[in-house]
Amino acid sequence: MQNDEDRADDAPQKAQRGIQSVEVGGRLLDALARRRKPLGLSELAAAAALSTAQAHTYLVSLTRLALVKRDAITGNYEPGPLSLRLGLMSIERQPAYRAALPHAARLAEGVGLSVALSVPGALGPTIVRIEHGGYPLHVNLHVGSVMSLDTTATGRVFRAFGDPAQLDAMAASQAGAGNTLAGADSAQPAPDADARRARIDAIRQRGIERSVDLPSPGVSGMCVPVLDAEGRLQLALTVIGSTGSID
Repeated sequence: MQNDEDRADDAPQKAQRGIQSVEVGGRLLDALARRRKPLGLSELAAAAALSTAQAHTYLVSLTRLALVKRDAITGNYEPGPLSLRLGLMSIERQPAYRAALPHAARLAEGVGLSVALSVPGALGPTIVRIEHGGYPLHVNLHVGSVMSLDTTATGRVFRAFGDPAQLDAMAASQAGAGNTLAGADSAQPAPDADARRARIDAIRQRGIERSVDLPSPGVSGMCVPVLDAEGRLQLALTVIGSTGSID
């Protein structure tokens, strides 16, 4: 015999009442995330199916909350500090990240070089943590840096072990990213399909990849994948240092 609580659990869930203005603001945040680049008011409003006047009103509040920020020179909107903190908080709760973090810290201390953890992002492999070693790192890498899929050790590890559908989306996004990617300004020509397949096969066999003088001249890296029990790529761990120190 069911009691009232059991019957309540079995009943169809009623739509919960929400606050429409919050949901409209969420459309702007979603549009900004989907476009993966700073957007002007008109473009952002169109992407969220809002008028520019309506979008502007919501963006004022979102800016006050630090969910978005507006570039003082271009006037374009991009994710704000609070959005970035929320994103990092989500990543930090992932089991693979939590397992890899202490190893990255010990490795950086042990070898004296910087160690970066990168996860799949909308634009490509994205650094979410850097543990700095004793040697200075003369390269502009930081949390949020996106690595080129073809010219960096991190990117090539993602090519070798990442999800194919996810990689296709990353590659399409990187095609128009220009020099905003770490390692994208390399003089190395892009590999043809056969050369890329051969290189990916070799990385899978070795389980490690090295880049020399990339993502910047004089800076090299060695990268390994961190896989789950089913062999799926969760993140990449990359040791980064001066070219002479990476052997």
